[in-house]
Amino acid sequence: MTYAPDQLYTEVAYVAYHFHWSRDEILDLEHPERRRFVEEIGQLNTRVQSGR
Repeated sequence: MTYAPDQLYTEVAYVAYHFHWSRDEILDLEHPERRRFVEEIGQLNTRVQSGR
């Protein structure tokens, strides 16, 4: 299975921006684990924006 390069760049940038991890650290994650971090960051951002 191939992974859309644009989606990969978006995920790496998103996790790197929020967690300050290196590109290599993020790329070393398996796809499901990286997606989970993206989802968790999104939920954290939603809670912060809603004041919870």
